[in-house]
Amino acid sequence: MEQHGISKLDLKRRNRMQVLKILKQRGPTSRIDIAGMLELTRAAVTIITNEMIEQGIIQEIGEYKHVTEKAPRGRKKILIDINHHYKFAIGVTVEEDIVSIGLSTLAGDVLDKRNLAITPATERREMFEFVEKSVKDVMDDNCLERESILGIGVGIFPTMYQKLEIETNDGAPDYSKLRAYALKKTKLPVVFDNSVKGTAMANIDFLKNKDPNRRNIAFLQYGATMHFVVTNLNDPIVSYDNRTGFVDKMIIDPNASERCACGRRGCVENELTPQAIIRKISTFYSKEDTPCLYRLTGGDPAAITLEKLYAAYSEGDENVTRVIDRTLELTAVLLNNLYFSTNPQKIVLHHFRFSPELSDDAFFAMLKNHVTAIGGSRVAARIEQSIIEDKHRFLSGCALVIRELFFDKGGFDKS
Repeated sequence: MEQHGISKLDLKRRNRMQVLKILKQRGPTSRIDIAGMLELTRAAVTIITNEMIEQGIIQEIGEYKHVTEKAPRGRKKILIDINHHYKFAIGVTVEEDIVSIGLSTLAGDVLDKRNLAITPATERREMFEFVEKSVKDVMDDNCLERESILGIGVGIFPTMYQKLEIETNDGAPDYSKLRAYALKKTKLPVVFDNSVKGTAMANIDFLKNKDPNRRNIAFLQYGATMHFVVTNLNDPIVSYDNRTGFVDKMIIDPNASERCACGRRGCVENELTPQAIIRKISTFYSKEDTPCLYRLTGGDPAAITLEKLYAAYSEGDENVTRVIDRTLELTAVLLNNLYFSTNPQKIVLHHFRFSPELSDDAFFAMLKNHVTAIGGSRVAARIEQSIIEDKHRFLSGCALVIRELFFDKGGFDKS
């Protein structure tokens, strides 16, 4: 006879998932409050949470302290929270300029890290050898056995698929060959996904100040191409999941003089990417028209970089300032359009860092001023910086593996 419905194991897993989801979003919470949110009896929640405590997944952390002078009568609320040292996560993130590897707790607290700067000339074999050695070193240096590791999360930036020989079908990557290779080398569970999605998840899951009302963010990552993820109820919307690069084709300046190779006029790729900015500057680069930049690059147009452009901007190079200000204005147009088309609570910006001479906060303040001028203070107030530091980009991979092998499994063993 064919059976329908949900099994006891599935129901148990779902209830545990919901408990972990509440604790992740709200922080320490009492069983009584969890029962109310899940519409379960207190007895049922007690059974669920006591089992999870016995397994070391969650823990009691003390009595709820009332802010009022007189505590209400009745049973005292005992707070429970995730045991963030129950297992540890290894994250690997492969992006255009870096291979980042590190170890974190389930809360995203950084315990160890290794970074390898790469260029387009870096061979695939060198990257693989670095990852394999670093995973072993991280475990050895922290005296960790395989049983202590939840798994390895690997976040890969979409422009690196070809470099790593990852085949795609209609934009969706096939990680099966890499997964088989990683399992053979590490003997650990491995999760592969888009690094942009992973960094968006890290900005949600690893936020120290819990906000139970924060349920959807939009996430924009800057690089040789721009990538965008939209979440709803703190999960990526499927249509944005592995096709994060669509934002490159959005039109932000229909009156632009040049057409992109894609045939569009005024698209993000042709107006805001590093190569687009450098191309614009190169058309009038000279000792007379860009004196500061000319000096910083030694008169060699091939030496122009974003860092040197923003250094010249900081020195007040007039023509460079004009191009950079226009770039910031068009970025503000993009952010305004993304905000009104996706209606997020926040738009989080990642890797919008260009110059050692210009601090992240100073650049961010400049950009928000442009957003205010274009879209008003309401839109500007929704823009914030990513919490993921450049040196900790491996947290993208950590977020991916923690989501899939811990929260989505209700804390059940990965087997």
